[in-house]
Amino acid sequence: MQARVSQLPPAHDSDDRVFTTARAVIQLDGASAYVPVPVPPARYADELGDSLRRGLERDPGADLAAVLAAAIGDVARLSRLQPGRSPSSTVTILREHAGWIDVLILGDNLVVLPDAVLTDDRMSNLDLAPSRRYRERLAGGSGFDDTHRALLRELQTQQAARRNRDGGYWIAETDPDAARHAVVHRFPAREIPWAVLATDGAYKPMRHLGLDDWPRLATMDDDALHSLLVQCENWESHNDPAAQRLPRAKRHDDKSLVVLRRSSSPVRAS
Repeated sequence: MQARVSQLPPAHDSDDRVFTTARAVIQLDGASAYVPVPVPPARYADELGDSLRRGLERDPGADLAAVLAAAIGDVARLSRLQPGRSPSSTVTILREHAGWIDVLILGDNLVVLPDAVLTDDRMSNLDLAPSRRYRERLAGGSGFDDTHRALLRELQTQQAARRNRDGGYWIAETDPDAARHAVVHRFPAREIPWAVLATDGAYKPMRHLGLDDWPRLATMDDDALHSLLVQCENWESHNDPAAQRLPRAKRHDDKSLVVLRRSSSPVRAS
């Protein structure tokens, strides 16, 4: 498969990251830190993604959860990160190997295939009070005021208390065991002519605006993919600057899309 990658803003200004190997694509979304953390989310996503890429280059057919566990452990050790006080990131890996497409998802990234929509919704299913409250306030017209920011800090504090434990949710942070709880799927490669990977900053406004025609999106070139993300960002700026129509933590979340289409060549970024 061949990959097209589009990001807004560009990777150097974003907490989203995309890495590729000859047979795999890795997408990460570093969580915005409303409570201070010792390492910036973008740096954490960079280091985790680079470790994942190196692991899959060493062993292209390795168990994806094992590769992720090793990468989480390596980054936590090298950066001396502490559980509950550290940056975190969603992780998606799509890998083609030996006639199969393997998909691993940890966190709320989205993977869309011709006959399946895959994600990990365990964090959103926590339905924590600060999350409900900040969305209700935004819908009522409060905007991104001091109370909004305080609610986001309280939300992250409550999420940290439930991170990487049974009854809570699982995410890449410091605990390698989180990888064992990832959502994993396998499909015959011949049945997957295309796939789309998206972070929530991209797919949520796309859904709201009715731009989530995934089969059409899978045919788009680089310019069309970029224009789609710009359309979402312009709508957020000009039509919903206070997040009243589509309540969200901040006016613009980082957006990234990866479109994969089958060819005679292995996965490579365009």
